[in-house]
Amino acid sequence: MKKLVLALAATTAAIAFGAAPVAAQDKTKACWIYVGPIGDFGYSYQHHQGLLDVEEHFGDKVETAYLESVPEGADAERALERFARSGCDIIFATSFGFMDPVQKVAAKFPDIKFEHATGFKRDHPNVATYNSRFHEGRYVQGVIAAKMSEKGVAGYIASFPIPEVVMGINAFMLGAQSVNPDFQVKIVWANTWFDAGKEADAAKALLDQGVDIITQHTDSTAPLQVAAERGIKGFGQASDMIKFAPETQLTSIVDDWGPYYIERVQAVMDGTWEQNDVWGGMKDGHVVMAPYTNMPDDVKAAAEEIEAKIKDEGFNPFTGPVYKQDGTLWLEEGQVAPDGEVLSMNFYIKGIDDKLPN
Repeated sequence: MKKLVLALAATTAAIAFGAAPVAAQDKTKACWIYVGPIGDFGYSYQHHQGLLDVEEHFGDKVETAYLESVPEGADAERALERFARSGCDIIFATSFGFMDPVQKVAAKFPDIKFEHATGFKRDHPNVATYNSRFHEGRYVQGVIAAKMSEKGVAGYIASFPIPEVVMGINAFMLGAQSVNPDFQVKIVWANTWFDAGKEADAAKALLDQGVDIITQHTDSTAPLQVAAERGIKGFGQASDMIKFAPETQLTSIVDDWGPYYIERVQAVMDGTWEQNDVWGGMKDGHVVMAPYTNMPDDVKAAAEEIEAKIKDEGFNPFTGPVYKQDGTLWLEEGQVAPDGEVLSMNFYIKGIDDKLPN
């Protein structure tokens, strides 16, 4: 599909529109806004793969457009409004910090459908939210980390202290504690979703503290590449990053957005789109584990076993007993955390030696 790239004056983003021979009014126009570049080979890259899945599935029935590297805040609001005025029928805003801008712009354009990834506000009937249970994959990574680490300590590069990130840290720790109750996790907050320089510095700081496994909730390949330089194993983020660190990556959580995007664009075409709040996981195919590599067969078998337990048996990583960092009981033996409590998580579990930022 031919692409036309224009500059967006309000931001440093690029906008690309699909072109096809049929008349524009015969198409459904689906639009995406990304917080990072599509070349991050992480989170924004995977959302863009979903856009490409939509193009492949619908062909000339759909026109697509996207904006990349859109800062959260006022720039996002301007970008959303520009998209709304450009004829988009459905707009996917793919970062947590786009939440309030989505609500503001949706109020002005009630006939356009807005889909916000990882958010929770649905103030208007034309706004839906969707997310994935990334923490399921992080639990698996925790199991692997505890089995692979000789020192019993992993480094975790975190982005922002929002529930999605906090639940991931806790799930990783619970997975590790299921193997080694004394496992430690050291955390560095990068305060960015995508900044290769900051992410590399965070990885170096953790490695200098003596960790021998690296994981991340940021979007560039830099932490894995730093780990490779130091001869340390690590995990990719959001997509399979194995080609950037072929002897380092143990696995990666792969976000598969394509099926959801196809379903929602089809609903717009059919006139059946309705507001929803979707939180899919492994069993739904929204969260996929990249191949298990650079590990002994017994570790691979353990990872596959817990993955199957989550996917096929419905195991919830947040199953008691679980204690909060201050020692208070959160979940009793066998008790499963309600989704609402997980989605609003603002505390660490017992064993994490870090103060959660405000």
